[in-house]
Amino acid sequence: MTDTAAGSLDKSVQVKLVLLGEAAVGKSSIVSRFVSNEFQANKEPTIGAAFLTQKCRLEDRVLRYEIWDTAGQERFHSLAPMYYRNAQAAVVVYDVTKAPSLEKAKTWVKELQRQANPNIVIALAGNKIDLVQPSETSPTGHATSESEDEADDATATPGETPASSGTEPDGLRQVPHEEAQAYATEAGLLFFETSAKTGEGIVDIFTEIAKKIPIEHILASTRAGRTGNASGRAGGAGQDAGVNLDDSTNKPKDACNC
Repeated sequence: MTDTAAGSLDKSVQVKLVLLGEAAVGKSSIVSRFVSNEFQANKEPTIGAAFLTQKCRLEDRVLRYEIWDTAGQERFHSLAPMYYRNAQAAVVVYDVTKAPSLEKAKTWVKELQRQANPNIVIALAGNKIDLVQPSETSPTGHATSESEDEADDATATPGETPASSGTEPDGLRQVPHEEAQAYATEAGLLFFETSAKTGEGIVDIFTEIAKKIPIEHILASTRAGRTGNASGRAGGAGQDAGVNLDDSTNKPKDACNC
């Protein structure tokens, strides 16, 4: 490998990131906006989890996010540890128009802090803020909103009807910005309010997470793993019989190998 190629490889790092949150808060739409800069109305519910990747450049480093977008339905809750295990980052999403979704987000945060990587970077994201901002009027005179995003991760609550056109947008907000910000500060979380539909705040989430990731620690672990592999091969070359199968030092502990 050339010095240039080695230097390029040394400047890239894989980061495993998981999205958690109640059904229908817009997790899949956030990922879609970040990965492909698209918003799809009436998304089908996520089953189990979806896997996507996206690169993020931070100064002279390139982070390759390996994103696990988990389903929000309660029946999939028990699968979550499979996805957040060894994750370096997590985005916990709630819907600013549904107070119970913040309470669910808090339970996810507690679970991550109790069971996930102790150095995990956690961001709290209040999605669908376009619903609590003045709507733009289309050429036909109809107001636009993110109501289509209700189908993301799950169908809308049975019996729930859309707000009437005469309702003030700010009246839809059930989670005050100040309340969520105070909770995030107390819990040591990054905090954002976002709109997957308009793209507001989406890139900020992943950029700020990238700044908090202990990149040098991950790279050091990766280099140590490569050194261990090389030492193992060199040690085995001079032996007449047997191969050292103890590869416990060969695997980087913090790098994502999904």
